[in-house]
Amino acid sequence: MSEADSPPQDDAPTAPPQGWQPLPPRARRLFVLGNAFGLGLLALGLLIPIGLLLRDTLLALPLALAVLVLLPGWGVWLAYRQYANTRWRLDSDGYALRRGRLWQQETFVPRSRVQHLDIQRGPIERRFDLATLVIHTAGTRHNAVSTAGLAADDAERLRDQLARWIETDDDA
Repeated sequence: MSEADSPPQDDAPTAPPQGWQPLPPRARRLFVLGNAFGLGLLALGLLIPIGLLLRDTLLALPLALAVLVLLPGWGVWLAYRQYANTRWRLDSDGYALRRGRLWQQETFVPRSRVQHLDIQRGPIERRFDLATLVIHTAGTRHNAVSTAGLAADDAERLRDQLARWIETDDDA
């Protein structure tokens, strides 16, 4: 009897196997805004010590301008890299999230470990029709996996599929 002819192992609903899915293109803006804003604030915060420590030198103005341009610019570049190297996957075993290129981090949540699910949508996410899926797991260390930048309908579909698995596993 071949694998194709064998009966399913359990009656639990399963998602069709999928490869690694990228975030939607509009999520790029969310990453860029977050990083540019955060590093822009850091750049502004660095202007005070630069001004106080180097106020009487010729180095103060070029250094201040470099900080104001380079730090937010690096944040935008970093945001593009983070966006491009974030992938998610849902299959019959559970949910996986992969981030990074040089230091790659892959998090896998088996469907049996899912405790409850949240969808979060801040004002910027709502503006771009995006959402953050938060999967709370059993255990105390790393007890939640968050995936920001998902399309709102993908986040709801993932939440609904994982919720069905929780109900099915609880009934068993």
